[in-house]
Amino acid sequence: MGSRYPNVPGCPNGVSLEDKTMPTMKAVVMYEPGGPEVLKIENRLIPTPKSGEVLIKVKAFGLNRSELFTRQGLSPGLKFPRVLGIEAVGMVESAPGEEFTKGDMVATAMGGMGRQFDGGYAEYTCVPAQNVQVLKTTLSWEVLGAIPEMLQTAWGSLFKSLRLQKDERLLIRGGTTAVGLAAAALAKKHGAFVCATTRRSDREALLHASGVDQVFIDTGSIADQVRERCPRGVDKVLELVGTTTLADSLRCARQRGIVCLTGMVGNKWSFEEFSPMEVIPTAVSLTTYAGESEDFMLTPLDELVEQIAAGTLPIQIGRTFRLDEIVEAHCCMEENKAGGKIVVLT
Repeated sequence: MGSRYPNVPGCPNGVSLEDKTMPTMKAVVMYEPGGPEVLKIENRLIPTPKSGEVLIKVKAFGLNRSELFTRQGLSPGLKFPRVLGIEAVGMVESAPGEEFTKGDMVATAMGGMGRQFDGGYAEYTCVPAQNVQVLKTTLSWEVLGAIPEMLQTAWGSLFKSLRLQKDERLLIRGGTTAVGLAAAALAKKHGAFVCATTRRSDREALLHASGVDQVFIDTGSIADQVRERCPRGVDKVLELVGTTTLADSLRCARQRGIVCLTGMVGNKWSFEEFSPMEVIPTAVSLTTYAGESEDFMLTPLDELVEQIAAGTLPIQIGRTFRLDEIVEAHCCMEENKAGGKIVVLT
């Protein structure tokens, strides 16, 4: 799709904001990688959707660590200027292909948002119609803003990659991340026995509130703790910290168990040295989950939203910010201070 903001420098049609007849919006724009301070609030022209696209009036969006990495310049091929944001919820403003009706409540995520084309950090976003789900609920925008990417990642990791079954023992490494908390709630509702890690003992109550049965204080090596509780190892491991703890997490799994690497909050992308025969225990399977737009569309958001509304699926909102507080919100995410999902309201 490319940039959908015609007044962005270098855009072919080069429309100027001096034309007062053109409707504008607030958007968070970055012109170069760096710290939170590179995120600038600007007035931009509202994008015009083509057939097959949907213009969404954004009401809220969640923050994701992948956006932090993109902001830092770690997403290959990123072109500037760019509006970040891999998810958004809001109301349909326009759908030229008539896939949706104006006023429909919708959620969107992935599919190149915030990387290949401008994303959800704005009052409006223009996305492919095939990446949009309709929602029917009375939940607040604050809650809805937390769920598209978080639930897509948790759901896909548990049921696509890990193939989690009722009564299995699941270990979530990085349990107090937004995805970890959501995964705990989903797994508990599915009938699993849920274990999770945290580096801080004062976060135990937060984990138990999301359905965690057993908390392990993570000192960097927890395999011995896990084996004391589960001598044969756990059935499934959801690894959200990344390569810094993966070898130890593999030691926590039983034979024929599965370890899924989903998160990289440890901010290290690769092993300095990797010897598979030493790192991967006999008969333990290692897989990953990345989550693309098709995975988002397969996530049963309507069903999960109903469970949230009924109070049977707890979702932890850590902090809520306004659009003009985006720098503060990114600082909060970078410093891991939220204790749940960070949501920005427009």
